[in-house]
Amino acid sequence: MSDISNASPENSALGKKTAYDTHYDPDRLFPILRSINRDKINVPEKIPFFGFDIWNHCEVSWLNEKGKPIVGLAEIIYDCHSSYIIESKSMKLYFNSFNNTKVKDLETLRSMVAHDLTSRIGMVAHINITPIADVKREIIMPSFSSVCIDNLDITCDTYTLNPSFLHVENEQASETLHSDLLKSNCLVTNQPDWGSVEISYEGRKINHAGLLRYIVSFRNCNEFSETSIERIFMDIMKQCRPEKLTVYGRFTRRGGLDINPYRSTHKTTFDKISNIRLCRQ
Repeated sequence: MSDISNASPENSALGKKTAYDTHYDPDRLFPILRSINRDKINVPEKIPFFGFDIWNHCEVSWLNEKGKPIVGLAEIIYDCHSSYIIESKSMKLYFNSFNNTKVKDLETLRSMVAHDLTSRIGMVAHINITPIADVKREIIMPSFSSVCIDNLDITCDTYTLNPSFLHVENEQASETLHSDLLKSNCLVTNQPDWGSVEISYEGRKINHAGLLRYIVSFRNCNEFSETSIERIFMDIMKQCRPEKLTVYGRFTRRGGLDINPYRSTHKTTFDKISNIRLCRQ
């Protein structure tokens, strides 16, 4: 198992030249303490939200007992209250270690992956692996089906994070908004992370222009995808004080993986949230 005493981003394989394993290697999975980045955005010890992280992995392959390759898609979901996240490059390296590994059957593979992830994140990981032949036709959506605020005719000149753009109006509102203009940069490699974010809330109406300027201000922010969504949640709660709030991020794929964090003031289970596929994913 990876040494969790060194579970910080700089000790991972991220941003480093790495050799690929020829056979199954669970030690490729690198856990990172959530608290390292949550401390930076002032998430209290008693976490003020519920939610989970949904990962979709499109580069999954293994060998059956006769040595014939099988390819499939993996859906990986774990609760946001887990002590650790898995660093994304290590997830890719881990799945690649199955490429030349014979596995008895699909359930054996699913059990192996579930066990390996669960033992590293400190909470049960839910895994679905579907061979390509069994994948049902997916509906690809342009974006979220809620109200888009990207067409607002605003002037933008701030590309470093600025929560002061967030403010409320006098009227009450219950609405769901989204933007496809979210961009941040990887905390370690500085590579861009492109995303769409949906914000659903009840309370005093959030000024739409200010919300969009705030989302645009993420453009040069260096954070992991999970932390970006948690920061949006924390900033809206602090600046706007809604009675209810849900923030759902869908990020574009890198290395075959897309990461989709969901955070909410009210508890829900992942089976009630649609793992939709947006056109950029």
